[in-house]
Amino acid sequence: MFRHEQGRAVATLIRVLGDFDRAEDAVQEAFVEALRSWPTRGLPTNPAAWIITTARNRAIDKIRREQNLQQKTQELARQVEQAELVELEALPEDEASVSGITDDRLRLIFTCCHPALDIEARIALTLRTLGGLTTAEISRAFLVAEPAIAKRLVRAKAKIREARIPYRVPPAELLPERLPGVQAVLYLVFNEGYAATSDELLRIDLCDEAIRLARLLNALIPDEPESIGLLALMLLQHSRRDARTTDGGQLVLLEDQNRSRWDQELIDEGLRLVHTAFEARRPGPYQLQAAIAALHARAPRPEDTDWPQIAGLYSVLYAMQPSPVVALNRAAAVAMADGAAAALPLLDELAVALDRYHLYHATKADLLRRLDRRDEAAVSYERALQLTNNAAEREFLSRRLAENYPYSSTSNDASK
Repeated sequence: MFRHEQGRAVATLIRVLGDFDRAEDAVQEAFVEALRSWPTRGLPTNPAAWIITTARNRAIDKIRREQNLQQKTQELARQVEQAELVELEALPEDEASVSGITDDRLRLIFTCCHPALDIEARIALTLRTLGGLTTAEISRAFLVAEPAIAKRLVRAKAKIREARIPYRVPPAELLPERLPGVQAVLYLVFNEGYAATSDELLRIDLCDEAIRLARLLNALIPDEPESIGLLALMLLQHSRRDARTTDGGQLVLLEDQNRSRWDQELIDEGLRLVHTAFEARRPGPYQLQAAIAALHARAPRPEDTDWPQIAGLYSVLYAMQPSPVVALNRAAAVAMADGAAAALPLLDELAVALDRYHLYHATKADLLRRLDRRDEAAVSYERALQLTNNAAEREFLSRRLAENYPYSSTSNDASK
């Protein structure tokens, strides 16, 4: 319930109260109350509405208790009056007509992505508030230390408060300037669902929510190639969800997946969207990633995958977006196209930038394993294990380590 409804509840309360922290606290208090009361009273008819109503009432009660603070009395009274009058079930008609947005969560994304905030702060704040991601999960998405993300979130909220940034949706003509931040937020929400930081390998709820919001974004701003490409990428990646783990929850690599379990309906829609996006002849990073996913989706067997073309697309993507993670993916594609020996020097160039990224060390371990450099592979497997908290990934890495270096202390611990 928390995973599915926390984002919507917080989005609704922010609209009502105009305060991020107050909304988050109220929603958390509502879930605490649900834990206390639902086991004895039973589930309410509409649990999501119960959470929102309880959170609103808790916030109003807290505001009233704080009215003894003289300097805030007038403002708090205005907030109480506003909170009691606003209908939670519907967006005020005048705001909807100005922006065209009728979904609280998508509206919150646009609100968080105000140009007064730097792009990293916009994305981090939205991931925390709307996606319900923890600070640790956000730090993983940014490849930044957790304390740095915590400070970034505090600064972003302070900026909104001190600069009196309005909690409203901008008019339609100003939406495009916030579009890159919105796209980045949806992309990272989907990524956290696709490869979760938590014990589960997948968080289907986050993937589904990102896809739902991406569809709304395309309806709101139609014919935008990068938004179309982003939705296509999500659909193509999500089409493999049922084949990515065994019934017991173990990780299954792409090359070992049962492709008959891929969702052909999502693949067909994703392929159509890739074609539509590229017809605009304005290629961008999301379109290129969608094109790479399309090449995987079109291959009936792993050996039919056009790895040289995938490696070439990653090179074009790196020219547009020269990030270490893109370079890592390019190196992995080169390994499949030209062999592990050709890719290893490309990985070595990323050693400093990606030292704290577990997939870098897992990729390097795999290349070293293919080259029969087993002692070096074991070191990389152990480093990858140190850096991931995901149970499915840890189980897979431990299994590979035990298969290739059975006398490692880490593999012995993992087998107990």
